[in-house]
Amino acid sequence: MMQTVMIISESQSILMVSLQNKLEQLGCEVIWLPADPDAINQIRRPVDLLFLMADEDMLAKSAGLICLKDKAIEEEIPIFVTGDEENLKTLRNGILIHAIQREFPRPVDVADVAEYLTEYLRNNGKYNKKKILIVDDSGMMLRSIKEWLGDSYQIFMANSGVMAIKCLTSNRPDLVLLDYEMPVVDGSKVLEMIRTDPEFADLPIIFLTGKNDKESVQKVMALKPEGYLLKTMAPDQIKKTVDDFFEKRKNG
Repeated sequence: MMQTVMIISESQSILMVSLQNKLEQLGCEVIWLPADPDAINQIRRPVDLLFLMADEDMLAKSAGLICLKDKAIEEEIPIFVTGDEENLKTLRNGILIHAIQREFPRPVDVADVAEYLTEYLRNNGKYNKKKILIVDDSGMMLRSIKEWLGDSYQIFMANSGVMAIKCLTSNRPDLVLLDYEMPVVDGSKVLEMIRTDPEFADLPIIFLTGKNDKESVQKVMALKPEGYLLKTMAPDQIKKTVDDFFEKRKNG
């Protein structure tokens, strides 16, 4: 699978063009964009790596940097950055403080950087991982399930039904773990919205629920999901249920 690198740079400098050419020679698809929220949000295809060419012009684009941070966190995209020490320090201590995977202080060897990035992508293992969208209004539950499943699966998270639909359109998962009891737009309504869209009608959904009484279980299963998981289950049980689901589909 061809890997997609998004280079963020305020100008098509010699360094930027050289890195783009080298990455393309090594088999990557490269997208160049400035740090502009509108331009960034128009990219709907999956992005595997973000590379920032940091300079004063980019540092002035706070809205763009926030957008990049949100995209990196939401889609689990690693960020790499190059720049002089002062600009790197500003990024390091600012908006992207927890998002940067590695810095490349200038001057840099373009060939070395390109080879490092492609090697990172090869070893990351992201491309062989199934994608799971977790939808729950509890931040603690989202983080817990991500921790339990994150080593084996590529995890995306949404804290509302509206956010879940938005995530589906930008990054189709292989499975949705959907909280049944959510405020405003609950799990049954989210499932109905998904099922009525021809593009996602066959998307497998497993409900998350905190209720184990017979009436509640019957109500959940009446909506014909692939199954349900109790939030009170042990982490290894939840992991096994998800593993078994994918194994069954692979062999089915």
